[in-house]
Amino acid sequence: MSTLTDPPFAIPEGLLRSVIAAYAHPPRAYHSFTHVQEVLRHYATVPSWQHPREVYLAILFHDGVYLAGKSDNETKSADLAAQAIDTFLAGESIDAARVRHLIELTARHGKVSREKLDPDERHFLDCDMAILGAPAAQFEAYDAAIAEEYREVPKILYRFNRKRFLRHLLEADRIFHSDLFHTRLDAAARANLRRALGRAD
Repeated sequence: MSTLTDPPFAIPEGLLRSVIAAYAHPPRAYHSFTHVQEVLRHYATVPSWQHPREVYLAILFHDGVYLAGKSDNETKSADLAAQAIDTFLAGESIDAARVRHLIELTARHGKVSREKLDPDERHFLDCDMAILGAPAAQFEAYDAAIAEEYREVPKILYRFNRKRFLRHLLEADRIFHSDLFHTRLDAAARANLRRALGRAD
């Protein structure tokens, strides 16, 4: 059984099994359980969470349902989280609505103003997007894996949309919402994005 980084409460084995099973179907090149574990490693570097249990659960389930290009992945992932909370954490006083909100917020990467986010929301979104500021080789592996997940989409359409998304991120005043991730990763993220866009031109 795979392990989890710094859970803020005891994770029932049945819940963990359901998470791992969700991320195994369909097979994903990037949005796999390995991605969840990477996001959790960033979660552990945030000094303080206002709602650590809810954020942790949102990370576990945020890509639980993932089909490349589908617009309802986040909603279905939130449904999966709510079902798991009801099944495995009924006595834990988890704010399921907050978990749902956080998961559905990931549909707005690059579209939401940091001023409209609370600290947990900022750090949560930044943990999910921290790959942008990863070392160059890791970023390039991520970029290639995303392309693999979209292999059924016509290449010209994928390249157009991917380039537009990356350029939007690069042109934003801030890539990361929180000061913590902005200070830590902004320079590396901008270098990675420029290099990726250079390959796309």
